[in-house]
Amino acid sequence: MADNLRSRIVTQGVQRAPNRAMLRAVGFGDGDFDKPIVGVANGFSTITPCNAGLDLLARRAEAAIRGAGGMPQLFGTITVSDGISMGTEGMKYSLVSREVIADSIETAVNAESMDGVIAVGGCDKNMPGALIALARLDLPSIFVYGGTIKPGHLDGRDLTIVSAFEAVGQFSAGKIGAAELEQVERHACPGAGSCGGMYTANTMSSAIEAMGMSLPGSSTMAAEDAEKAESAARSGVVLLDAIRHRRLPSQILTRPAFENAIAVVMAIGGSTNAVLHLLAIAHAAGVPLALDDFEAIRARVPVLCDLKPSGRYVATELHAAGGIPQVMKMLLVHGALHGDCLTITGETVAETLRTVPDEPVAAQDVIRPWSRPLYAQGHLAILRGNLAVEGSVAKITGVKQPSLTGPARVFDSEEACLEAILGGRIRAGDVIVIRYEGPRGGPGMREMLSPTSAIIGAGLGDSVGLITDGRFSGGTYGMVVGHVAPEAAVGGTLALVEEGDAITIDAPRRLLQLEVAGAELERRRAAWQPRPVRYTRGVLAKYARQVSSASLGAVTDLE
Repeated sequence: MADNLRSRIVTQGVQRAPNRAMLRAVGFGDGDFDKPIVGVANGFSTITPCNAGLDLLARRAEAAIRGAGGMPQLFGTITVSDGISMGTEGMKYSLVSREVIADSIETAVNAESMDGVIAVGGCDKNMPGALIALARLDLPSIFVYGGTIKPGHLDGRDLTIVSAFEAVGQFSAGKIGAAELEQVERHACPGAGSCGGMYTANTMSSAIEAMGMSLPGSSTMAAEDAEKAESAARSGVVLLDAIRHRRLPSQILTRPAFENAIAVVMAIGGSTNAVLHLLAIAHAAGVPLALDDFEAIRARVPVLCDLKPSGRYVATELHAAGGIPQVMKMLLVHGALHGDCLTITGETVAETLRTVPDEPVAAQDVIRPWSRPLYAQGHLAILRGNLAVEGSVAKITGVKQPSLTGPARVFDSEEACLEAILGGRIRAGDVIVIRYEGPRGGPGMREMLSPTSAIIGAGLGDSVGLITDGRFSGGTYGMVVGHVAPEAAVGGTLALVEEGDAITIDAPRRLLQLEVAGAELERRRAAWQPRPVRYTRGVLAKYARQVSSASLGAVTDLE
């Protein structure tokens, strides 16, 4: 192995005595210097329930690595709680944290010349952040997901964190009282684990499993169940085998593997954020991937799973019904999955799925049979038009009104929009525009869960459109279009929209159009001026200077 810590210490002898001295202080003995050095990137924190259980998983993996003949080196990385920061200025740091996580793992592993790495993560940006790092490093690697939270319960119904956001809208619309709002808040999150529907964390863990970078079946386990800790330990053993056989991310994260991930995301009804994150991971892996690839796969993959936010069930129920292996087997049988892709275990996808039934068991309806899908085609569509020349991303399934032309209600921040919704100033037929919330303009591309949940709570989900250069939470549903590019901050057409302009959202035609004459748009463009830069120092300022368009994954290391 080129320039790893073990070879430097063993082959350079006397010159590396200080290295040995430092390592003896953290537990190395005479027989340990010729063992693989394995990084354990631990995203543990008590900032969020998503990450509160990760230390146990990291410690189980650490012990398993040691038992399998490796020398684990535990180090930490950060997280941002999307749910806690949602609707605040702090949410601007959420997408930024993806890059911080990636950079920190890359830095620690390369600085200490490790032979492999196991990354343990929970909240939304942990997964893509870790995978970006693993792709860059191209060392034998595996990802361990912290697991999903179990649903809360109130009056016979399942609750998730989105229930609390929607309850705010219901309360503001006078549909529930303060007592019920408080009870929803008290019961929505019963313990450790990531948000329980098919929101961003569970979507990305599923995509990583589909790509072969985590163990089969591990992406939908509950955080507090014993099988989650056992899976973490097995992951450590599998990683040691991958190190010995030099199974690298570059052999696993291939173009067909990304196509498998997109197919699974479509089949499970996953988050719009998957588009942004898979583009970024592919960039790190050097794999060509573009927005149009999502549209091509969407057209041939049905939605098979009836999952929240727009469906009925949560991730633990998907797990009980067969989980991602069951979904993948159905895709494989029907020619929508590449079975010859390598996985971290050394088996191909087809070999991994050989004992999984071709169809789900009949005594459940979380996973639909291929002949009776929830929707005939995927739910994440790429819309273009003069408002989104580079593209935009929409969830189009479960929407009663797939096309809408209405007057623009224009807001230059999430807060201004939320105030209008809660104040009852939005009407059926309106098309809300939230701009200057893009990767550069926000900066940080905040998620618009608070406004979209308020719309749902007010009973306007089927009659109001919303478009933004920001993002959406995996918990968002309705007639919403995000990732609009070019963003307003760089002079995209979104910046030129005026109150009352007619805007068309047409999902069947994949169209996002400002119904204003070209000459008038050119007049507005000539008069437009960029907004003053809000952040001039610190991480947000650095991010705003470096970040690419959302259509390219909002990456920060373009050449």
